[in-house]
Amino acid sequence: MDPTPHIVVVDDHRDIRELMSRYLGEHGYRVTAVESAAACRRLLERSAPDVLVLDIMMPGEDGLALCRDLRATSQLPIIFLTAVAEDTDRIIGLEMGADDYLTKPFNPRELLARIKAVLRRSQSAGATRQPPQRTHAFR
Repeated sequence: MDPTPHIVVVDDHRDIRELMSRYLGEHGYRVTAVESAAACRRLLERSAPDVLVLDIMMPGEDGLALCRDLRATSQLPIIFLTAVAEDTDRIIGLEMGADDYLTKPFNPRELLARIKAVLRRSQSAGATRQPPQRTHAFR
């Protein structure tokens, strides 16, 4: 298993995916970027990432639904990165199971710091890289 932390970025905007992939890659992370919750689910069937950076507003299934389903079967760290910036939305995102919440526009350096913090917490909690268990919740 590759010890380099694997970050999955889920965002329907290509420019955001490309920016994050390039920036995080330059800082030593393996990055896989996908455009939808459905693509993320397919990826999680065959891969066990260390952190999921997830947009909320996407066509089809939104990030909140994906987060809720993943949280039912996995402790995979999730950071919401979204344009949804109201206090109520942040609270709902955290209550749904996100480990952190950052709004767009964002500073890539702040996202990097938040990823590092989430990784530290998950590693100290003894989390292991395992794919989420398959249940009927996955579509």
